[in-house]
Amino acid sequence: MRIVMNPIGVIHSPYKEPKDMPIQGIFKPETEAWIEINEEYSDGLKGLEGFSHAIVLYYFHKSSTEKIQGSPFLEDDKHGVFAMRSPHRPNHIGLSIVKICSIDGNKLHFREVDVLDKTPVLDIKPYVKYFDVRDNVVSGWLDKHFEDGHAPDRTILKK
Repeated sequence: MRIVMNPIGVIHSPYKEPKDMPIQGIFKPETEAWIEINEEYSDGLKGLEGFSHAIVLYYFHKSSTEKIQGSPFLEDDKHGVFAMRSPHRPNHIGLSIVKICSIDGNKLHFREVDVLDKTPVLDIKPYVKYFDVRDNVVSGWLDKHFEDGHAPDRTILKK
């Protein structure tokens, strides 16, 4: 089966190179960016202004490789691609939870950015506390990096 997707917009981010970006946007919450939604989809933003956060799905446009296993940014041990958030995935789809600042026409302004400039956006969904928060969550190999409530030392991408 072949699936074809077209971007609904593009992210305008201060990050031009992966080395400048945090491993997750929550580690640099003050950084701002915006999504420019294609005009034909701008009416789809109606009602999103009432939400504090959104889930953004996007295409890792700078990744041309596929690695089924690799070393994530927080350690040197290898893990499967489905156990980490590497851009070198079979379909190069990324996901970020962002803090909505404002919506102005076809522009969604947000914080907690962890995406490169000019990244194509595939979809935007509201983050809903009634659906998206889980209790008793176990985060596999990542749990050891957040023991005692401490953030990992490496909050910026290595390379």
